[in-house]
Amino acid sequence: MPTDGDADADRILRLEEEVQQLKEAVVSHAVVDQAIGVIVAIGRVSPDQGWTVLKEVSQHTNVKLRDVAGTIVGWGSTGVLPPETGAELEKVLDRISRPPSAAPHVPGRNSC
Repeated sequence: MPTDGDADADRILRLEEEVQQLKEAVVSHAVVDQAIGVIVAIGRVSPDQGWTVLKEVSQHTNVKLRDVAGTIVGWGSTGVLPPETGAELEKVLDRISRPPSAAPHVPGRNSC
């Protein structure tokens, strides 16, 4: 039969695990915010667009968002960016930052 001491020990263990998860979430959030800042600076986009870029790069490369964010933050100091991440980042930034009125040129069409 469990004692009050056992219940307290279980509760303490669960709370310690929760605290650790919250600490990891805070660190992860900070890295994501820093990565958005890098994207905003290099892509000349808004912070909301930076979030969209980060999210899409993560989805299209099938890499966790916090890992893509860490890679982008690291790129700011090392100059090293994995080719797949760099190509996807460039592709998404081109799409996001292109003005809506900048329709692609279609050969053979006359514009009036």
